[in-house]
Amino acid sequence: MDIGKNIKQIRELKNISQDYMANALNISQSTYAKIESGQVVPKVDRLKEIATIFEIDLSTLLNTSNNFTLNFQKETYYSGYINHQNNEIKEAYEKLIQSKDDQIALLREMLDKFMK
Repeated sequence: MDIGKNIKQIRELKNISQDYMANALNISQSTYAKIESGQVVPKVDRLKEIATIFEIDLSTLLNTSNNFTLNFQKETYYSGYINHQNNEIKEAYEKLIQSKDDQIALLREMLDKFMK
């Protein structure tokens, strides 16, 4: 999954420093850098915090399509466009869904055996 890459690209477009993000999230700069590099995958609550700081929807942060557009205002007014061509996030979610489907099927099979 490349959520970290999305976070980094959006942060850079918004001209926000890693130090600022780390302080806003109440974590160390090195921990924040690990989020952007993909070494640490943040939980949903942390992702919501990051989206709030960026003033974007969580869905924009987690975007799995090939392209997305960011419109934002900071000291100067401009629109940023990120060409995000990466299907890895989608594939990772599909694998996770398949894994969960397999677990559900196994649990149903076990329940059926137990109920007989």
